[in-house]
Amino acid sequence: MEPRLVGPGPYRATRLWNEIIELFRAGMPVRKHRCRFKSYERCFKASEAVECLHELLGSNQNFGPEVTRDQTVKLLKKFLKNHVIEDIKGRWGKEDFEDNGHLYRFPPSSPLKSYPKKPSCGKEVIKFPDWSEPRAGPSQEHIPVKSVAMNSEMWYKRHSIAIGEVPACKLVFRRELTQTNIEEIWKSMTLSRLQKVLGLDSLDEVLDTKLVNSKHIVQNVYNVNKQGIVTLEDKSKELPHWILSAMKCLVNWPSCSDLKQPTYSGFERDVFKTIVDYFGQMKEPLLTYNFFDIFVSVLGLLQKPKKPGKAVEALQISCLLLPPENRKRLQLLVRMMARISLNQDLPRLSESVRTRTLMVQAFSRCILCSKDEIDLDELLAAKLVSFLMDNYQEILSVPSALKSSIEDHVAHLQRVQIKYAGADSDATLPPPSFCHQITTGEFEYQRATGSQEPLAALLEEIVMNKEISVKDKKKKLKQFQKSYPEVYRVRFPSPETEAMLFPEKTKQKPPILMWALKKPFQPFHRTRSFRM
Repeated sequence: MEPRLVGPGPYRATRLWNEIIELFRAGMPVRKHRCRFKSYERCFKASEAVECLHELLGSNQNFGPEVTRDQTVKLLKKFLKNHVIEDIKGRWGKEDFEDNGHLYRFPPSSPLKSYPKKPSCGKEVIKFPDWSEPRAGPSQEHIPVKSVAMNSEMWYKRHSIAIGEVPACKLVFRRELTQTNIEEIWKSMTLSRLQKVLGLDSLDEVLDTKLVNSKHIVQNVYNVNKQGIVTLEDKSKELPHWILSAMKCLVNWPSCSDLKQPTYSGFERDVFKTIVDYFGQMKEPLLTYNFFDIFVSVLGLLQKPKKPGKAVEALQISCLLLPPENRKRLQLLVRMMARISLNQDLPRLSESVRTRTLMVQAFSRCILCSKDEIDLDELLAAKLVSFLMDNYQEILSVPSALKSSIEDHVAHLQRVQIKYAGADSDATLPPPSFCHQITTGEFEYQRATGSQEPLAALLEEIVMNKEISVKDKKKKLKQFQKSYPEVYRVRFPSPETEAMLFPEKTKQKPPILMWALKKPFQPFHRTRSFRM
């Protein structure tokens, strides 16, 4: 069985769970084993299961080679708890799996999970002010507005379309946008962009939009210091000073500015343990339980190596949805993890694990985990945290393109607009247009008719133009016939129709005059015969 790429979308964790179980059941070799003078058919050792599953996860593009053997053992413990496997006596339900020689087997029943049916969140309708209604103040109705008459040629020169006379119009002063209006615009456009980056038809299955606080988005964008770190209005939610000092100590090791250089060995490990214990006792992960599904869905973009920017942008936008205190702690923690991993002067914090791997193992669960204890959340969190460490400067910064587009949209809504008489809707905000797929024949027909109509109009304009001479008209028609023979043939299907455009004029002969028949007067010339 070939592994399948599980991309972004709803229930991605469940889809990954079913995918890995199917691969494990298909790829795990089973055979006859003996235990305590008794033979057991179609079973396998625990150590063999660890080897097989570890190799399977490492070669699977949904997880990658970063998966450790210890994480594989933890996953097999969850397999035993969820009856994916059972011991040879049929016992399961506890996480007492160990990497040893105990025998296990696959149960006859299917261990695959069904997709949960989430209650429909419903689409939240964001209410905006009635832009066409003038703001409080002197009414515009009493201002006399004079219709401006303009012929088609003048209008065509200005606007490239001839529509006749310009209707009466008036200036519409829009209501002043409140802070609540601006925050809701930020929320709407941010979620719309996130949906587009993920390539989903709707966010309903991966995110309850009612749980997204529009104030948090605006605060995360504008309340930042020079380093891009969020500044909190409520100082009681800041990290304790002693935790910040401990984090700086390991990052700047061995030159600790806040703490004096210790004299005993292992001090740096005690400091690290203090940081791990503090973040480990939090009641909720930094990415929150409410946003677990959206971050797991973003992980689906990491399997597309040709478009790594999509995953970065999706994480950028998703992190804007976090509460400001969570976003700030995430910024400080991930930056510390990345810099500690690169600090060559810092002694090893573990004898058996590399520093980078230790960072991922120690802090993955406090960054991302599920409230319902999704069985693959540890592997998913490890993959997300590794990507965060590699791209934290870009991911945890404010997306400049999104910020510019929203600010331009807000500025557009605040401008004075022109409204024409009889127009019920705002002409400055055209309704959204949609496209649908058509057949090749329809496309060719539309392309032909769409291009021939303006050419036919141009040909008719040449034909009806009485200001140019006949010679110039024939020259232009000949050029047109050479360039667009099909259009020309429709207008002049036969030589007779073309000849009707230039009727031949009958030439009248001038009257014959009598004096023209007479020879002109010739003077007398002398000849030699008269000479003597």
